[in-house]
Amino acid sequence: MVKNYLKLGSKLKQGTELPFVVEKHSSPLYRKLGTVELRLQENKIKNIKLAIKHLDGLIIDPGEIFSLWHHVGITSKKHGYTSGLTLRSGVPSEGIGGGLCQLSNLLFWMFLHIDVEILERHHHSVDVFPDSGRTIPFGSGATIFSNYLDLCVKNISSHPLQISLRVSDSHVEGRILSDAAAQKKYHIAERNHAFIKHGNDWFRYNELYRDEELVVVNFAPVKYEVTTKYLADLGYEWIEI
Repeated sequence: MVKNYLKLGSKLKQGTELPFVVEKHSSPLYRKLGTVELRLQENKIKNIKLAIKHLDGLIIDPGEIFSLWHHVGITSKKHGYTSGLTLRSGVPSEGIGGGLCQLSNLLFWMFLHIDVEILERHHHSVDVFPDSGRTIPFGSGATIFSNYLDLCVKNISSHPLQISLRVSDSHVEGRILSDAAAQKKYHIAERNHAFIKHGNDWFRYNELYRDEELVVVNFAPVKYEVTTKYLADLGYEWIEI
């Protein structure tokens, strides 16, 4: 559904850093991405740094809604963004503002663990690149597209939640802060992960649970070469149908 971020009302305010860390995660800036040019990964970092200026320090008070695009705004050349890595119909490409999905992936993974309601989140429809140093389950990210696919959450806790983001030499680092240490937390577990071969095609399936609640089901075509040796080396199960 097309949703204009200008209709969400007043923006959240950036405030002084709250004292307690309730969730944190980091994501490497450089990955093994097949034949993707290094230039696009470097430009992605520039775009992420620009977007972080609008997100770092935002405080989501109880009952308030956070929308990524409502705060990042328009990712155009005019606003300093450059051509970074994007996906078009599951194929690596490039576009102005490309690479910000790494930021939405990071935020979504942290939001899953804390007391927020996920109002809008869109999953990646294909498995594009082989796993390289994976630390979180497949399909646990959130794809975004300016003013069309957003990441929105509502703070349903009784405490303010603050987004803290920074870029180090090697990682995007995120934290969710609050004014109290004791917060409701969720355990995220992957179940029934497997690769499925159907004819000459491969697919990838898994389920993500937030405690005992099923929150994400992924079934995606695999766009890279898959061999049984690759799967065995990673300890992944596969079936043929």
